[in-house]
Amino acid sequence: MGTRTETAPTQADTADAAVRHTDVAIIGAGSAGLNARRAAMAEGAAVLLIDPGPFGTTCARVGCMPSKLLIAAANHAHAARTAAEFGVKVGTVTVDGPAVMARLRRLRDGFVSKTIANSTAKIEASGGLIRARARLLTPTRIQLDDGSVVQAKSVIIATGSRTFVPPPYRDLGDRLLSNESVFELETLPERLLVVGAGAIGLELGQAMTRLGVRTTVLELQDRIAALQDPKVAAVARQTFAASMDVHFHHQLTSVEKLEAGVRVRFVDDSCVARDEIYDYVLSAAGRRPALDGLGLEALGLAPLPDIDDRTGQVGALPLFLAGDVWAKRTLLHEAAHEGVIAGGNAARFPDVLPSDRKTGLAVVFSEPQIAIVGRGFDQLDLASTVIGELDFAMQSRAKVMGEAHGLLRIYAGRATGMLLGATLIGPAAEHLGHLLAWVVQRGLTADDVLDLPFYHPTVEEGVQGALRSISAEVKRASREQRTSIAAA
Repeated sequence: MGTRTETAPTQADTADAAVRHTDVAIIGAGSAGLNARRAAMAEGAAVLLIDPGPFGTTCARVGCMPSKLLIAAANHAHAARTAAEFGVKVGTVTVDGPAVMARLRRLRDGFVSKTIANSTAKIEASGGLIRARARLLTPTRIQLDDGSVVQAKSVIIATGSRTFVPPPYRDLGDRLLSNESVFELETLPERLLVVGAGAIGLELGQAMTRLGVRTTVLELQDRIAALQDPKVAAVARQTFAASMDVHFHHQLTSVEKLEAGVRVRFVDDSCVARDEIYDYVLSAAGRRPALDGLGLEALGLAPLPDIDDRTGQVGALPLFLAGDVWAKRTLLHEAAHEGVIAGGNAARFPDVLPSDRKTGLAVVFSEPQIAIVGRGFDQLDLASTVIGELDFAMQSRAKVMGEAHGLLRIYAGRATGMLLGATLIGPAAEHLGHLLAWVVQRGLTADDVLDLPFYHPTVEEGVQGALRSISAEVKRASREQRTSIAAA
């Protein structure tokens, strides 16, 4: 642990009214920063937020909420087009692009306004928030772009992340979109290229496709939505390739900005040369920590040293990270939890206390949905792991809903049957993911979960088959071990 930084006013500070003192200074007023503030204040610390704006959190403004609004519109359009499967005839389905985007922005702006009214507006009115850009002079001394200085006992960096744009697409000007600009379109484009098949690219690419936009998704690798489990990933690639123009391992030949669009030449994953013109290119190739301009290089903190996963502390310094800027688990609920951890520890510094992290849970709101729970496939010791599977093509409720496709894989310890994690693509994955995350965090075994109630007919009851196979394998392994011991 480090030593608490002294913040009593120096002689120079006393002569300079532009120096403001506080216990904890938080750079960034998003989800992580706001939660860090609450946690630090709960410890009795004086807290100052620093952020140039705009406010309203990434989730509400340009992330979770506007993307789900677009997805909701897309899913309604898809349901209307496929209603005939259920004997329901709706006629020709048309999509009113301006109406879709107007509703999206109207509701999005409502979410943002509510977030601001309930948080940053009140904090600013009370004097607890400064609209300014910050640069670290030391780990606890901050220079603001208005010329003033903040001296703190501890500092939390919660500046979030920014869209990464691959080099070939960086000179497209107003023809380049990101999740921070795509929702400002007045109407839907006719043709769109999405670069990247991660969660953002998959969600927005499928939504645009279902809304009638001729959409192509390009991915350099064969990964989709960060899936590590090879069997689930293969099902995902096959599923989305059947309904979308998505290509893995493509070879980009050229990118040229035209007066009315972007010309892109590439060789797709079927070795077919493509020459296409798109209205826009949407970069969804990942996000990078927003650390530029913070002065970390001058402090010898670029790259950042090791950050304690259970405290958020940077080395032994009175400096902490929280949220997407950490670039480890770039999800809102993780950012909020990291804010709580960092805020409490910054207020208590140097008495830093480690906190257990919640079981990992990631959801992709595509159709079918994707969920990754707990320990990932790449983190498993396969020799000591047993895997139970559910093929949604055989699941009764999935058939009823016309969504009988996908695969669930649950991982458990071979010796104990304790659930370690799961990966799935299928109907209601957001709900199944939550249930599985809860039982993993509670340390339950397959037999423990099988003793819990399952209602019929639900998608959830299909999990029983996977759990039974795990239970049977654990019992078989136990019998073999006892036989081997007896024989010895």
